[in-house]
Amino acid sequence: MKPASLWLALVACLLAPLVNAKEPLPSEGQHETQQNPEASGAESLEPERWNVSTQYTNVTQANGRFKSTRPLIEGKKTFLSTPQRESTNDVTLFIGVRLAPETEFYINPEIDQGFGLSNAVGIAGFPSGTAYKLGEANPYFKMQRAFVRHTVNLGGEWQALESDANQLAGKRTSDNLIFTLGKFSVVDIFDANRYAHDPRGDFLNWAVLDSGGFDYAADAWGFTLGAALEWTQGPWTWRNGFFNLSKEPGSTEFGTDFKQYEIVSELEHRHGLGERAGSVKFLGYYNRGDMASYADAVKWGLKNSSAPDVGAVRKRSSQSGAALVIEQELTPSLALFARASANSGKKETFDFTEITRSWVLGLSQNGGAWERAQDTLGLALVRNELSQEGQSYFANGGVGVLIGEGYLPYAPEGILETYYQWQVNKWLALALNYQRVTHPGYNAQRGPVNIGGLRVHVEF
Repeated sequence: MKPASLWLALVACLLAPLVNAKEPLPSEGQHETQQNPEASGAESLEPERWNVSTQYTNVTQANGRFKSTRPLIEGKKTFLSTPQRESTNDVTLFIGVRLAPETEFYINPEIDQGFGLSNAVGIAGFPSGTAYKLGEANPYFKMQRAFVRHTVNLGGEWQALESDANQLAGKRTSDNLIFTLGKFSVVDIFDANRYAHDPRGDFLNWAVLDSGGFDYAADAWGFTLGAALEWTQGPWTWRNGFFNLSKEPGSTEFGTDFKQYEIVSELEHRHGLGERAGSVKFLGYYNRGDMASYADAVKWGLKNSSAPDVGAVRKRSSQSGAALVIEQELTPSLALFARASANSGKKETFDFTEITRSWVLGLSQNGGAWERAQDTLGLALVRNELSQEGQSYFANGGVGVLIGEGYLPYAPEGILETYYQWQVNKWLALALNYQRVTHPGYNAQRGPVNIGGLRVHVEF
């Protein structure tokens, strides 16, 4: 079977439960009503007992030849300087069941296939958020999420919740506590930005989607076991979480015993500038586990007349960091967003990518000005930096989670990303994406890399 036919068959199989659903999802008109609690009488809404939805996303990216002064070194993580094209495909089923009036259970079985460019290595701010650290030529199954969510209503106005992926239609008060427990992604709850956080619907670059300096706990697919508590009171929300780190840095498996863990806390304030909504989030995190100091790895390499080896010097240690996330409406159709993040940079990256400091500034414009209000045009600029300790480690031939070319004439990594998403109809969206990466992997002698992309996204 041809790949395209295979994926169409998979989509059809996943859609089958919807055809036979006894309780169809709310119609488009119902969604519109539920978004206005006063008009819908949110306090009297009957909670949805269960829902099912699905999505399919294909991202195809290609780059042309670019400047590279040295040949590829075997065993190192280098972004190829020759022309290449790769695709990723994923089909996800979102199933939600209400266990009790305020308690819900969700699972997200998923089928994935494909590779990121250069097998998703060589650029710290990697250009595709749908490309995992482990690529496969054949489709494979993963249970990406399986979690329980419990809400405690604390008062205030009733808010209507519309039926959506991983959200049952219902109601909750504006002041509330939300507990989440199970397998999910840390960035499902923390570090969110409504204009740049979803590789299936907005930007694609890792450093735009998430704060580059936030080394969040995750396996190679971006998920882990953990728990989170969100407390919302008026314009404030305080989030706290406790998660398993992977078994070892960059691993395909996360731990289950919490001997290696991450603690993360985030405070959000929502505000209005005139009639324009915005928010500011400050996040801090602390990772504790068996991790190597870059300096110790370099010393070990010099002593043994070899490249630094983080695996040889790992010991119980910790690393921490922080992030600032801002989003602000400027006009009814234009919004600004920004991210600033940093960590100590003295230890090896555990689960995300080799970025010590990162700054992001972007704009998101819907197409109302040209009578395409459901379309989106986005633009983001990124600057990623590596610590002195990290520079020394990679200059001496070290290899990390995403980068490590055997040498490093250092320069900050710069990224420009822009995309246009055309909402063809309520279930199909097409997006063109362009990225320009200067000094990929912090290498001043390589690049710039021009990367073009096409995204096809279907959801029901």
